[in-house]
Amino acid sequence: MNEADCLHSQAEVDACIGRVAEEITAVLHDCNPVVFCVMNGGLIFAGQLLTRLNFPLEQSYLHATRYRNETRGGDLFWKAKPEVSFIDRDVLIVDDILDEGHTLMAIIDFCKHAGARNVHTAVLLDKQHERKADPSFKADFVGIECEDRYVFGYGMDYKGYWRNAAGIYAVKGM
Repeated sequence: MNEADCLHSQAEVDACIGRVAEEITAVLHDCNPVVFCVMNGGLIFAGQLLTRLNFPLEQSYLHATRYRNETRGGDLFWKAKPEVSFIDRDVLIVDDILDEGHTLMAIIDFCKHAGARNVHTAVLLDKQHERKADPSFKADFVGIECEDRYVFGYGMDYKGYWRNAAGIYAVKGM
């Protein structure tokens, strides 16, 4: 942690989560959505976001990863698939970061094939770079656009650690 740069303070992140909650509420307040937290990274963002969504919703989780405590992603690995029905439901997928987009796009496809009426996405961070799997793909709700560095905190980890950091940090040199 002593070797990291603080990119966004806890207060800045908290304000962004409030804004995202308002945007989601405006779109989904009368849709009876299923909100899926992508574990483990989306846990802190989803937990803070859900308390600000003042409308009926069903909450669940899924666990798909490409990183497995590494600093580079590999093939998508499903640790736990959702157990809630998506059929004719609006779905909101909540994740920590949109980096290259492989994981989030695979989860969206899974939801659509499982019968979701509409699939929406919310990410705390959208990393800005040219390596997106599909350059036209954008999350529906974004807290912060961040620079292309290896970030951690608020659910994002550095080699399995510091998901609990109260702020968004970047590893020096990465």
